[in-house]
Amino acid sequence: MDIIYDLSVLAHLFAMAAVIGGYFVVLRKPRPWPVMVWGGRILLLSGLLIVALGEAADLWGGADVNHLKIGIKLLVSLAVVAALEIAASKSRKNNQRASEKLTHAAGILATVNVLVAVLVPGFI
Repeated sequence: MDIIYDLSVLAHLFAMAAVIGGYFVVLRKPRPWPVMVWGGRILLLSGLLIVALGEAADLWGGADVNHLKIGIKLLVSLAVVAALEIAASKSRKNNQRASEKLTHAAGILATVNVLVAVLVPGFI
């Protein structure tokens, strides 16, 4: 179970790097890259898997989980995925103005998600 948990954490970190790194790459002319969209999807799913495995297998040594932190991160992750999916759709329909704003929103929200993960106390 530890190997699956470690692999899901690794996938989570790579997905976060894809979203935030992709945002910094397209910062001058914002448009959603497919890497960013897939990174957002993997980010959400791997985050859910990390929490599920941690709760089910008691991988944190019986420590309490900060459920408020998990809820905030889940909502922000859903907003990131939604913004990226809508931006990709708008980009395919040549609505660049809306796509730019949504790409900025997704990048900023992903950065906020990292800040919540680091600054809010708790195990996850």
